[in-house]
Amino acid sequence: MFNKVDYIMVNVSDMGRSVAFYRNVLGLSLKFESPGWSEFVTGATTLALHHVGTGANESRGMEKPAAGTCSIGFSVQDLDAIHKELSKRGAKFVMPPTVQAEEGIKIAVCLDPDGLGISFAEVIARENR
Repeated sequence: MFNKVDYIMVNVSDMGRSVAFYRNVLGLSLKFESPGWSEFVTGATTLALHHVGTGANESRGMEKPAAGTCSIGFSVQDLDAIHKELSKRGAKFVMPPTVQAEEGIKIAVCLDPDGLGISFAEVIARENR
């Protein structure tokens, strides 16, 4: 079904301070940086920083996250099939499969029993954006 954690996203209150820490203190290589989202090269899994003030999580059906919390994202090939199967198994989705053309993905989000957001994203072809 899926077997690779695509990213771990850490919610941060100050993007500049957090980027400086992960880059300068921990020595990670910065892959991408913006005011709301930054990524570091960490091998097969991306370490992403999300500025909690940007509202992206709210649009994905999750509460506004607190700084210092995280979520997990899986990369999948067939999001609709994953959504159907996990729903049958009892997963509670707060966001059904939804195309986010600007990001080039179709994404769905469920919550674990403690409210941790778990996203499943499928890269979509340009013509479907």
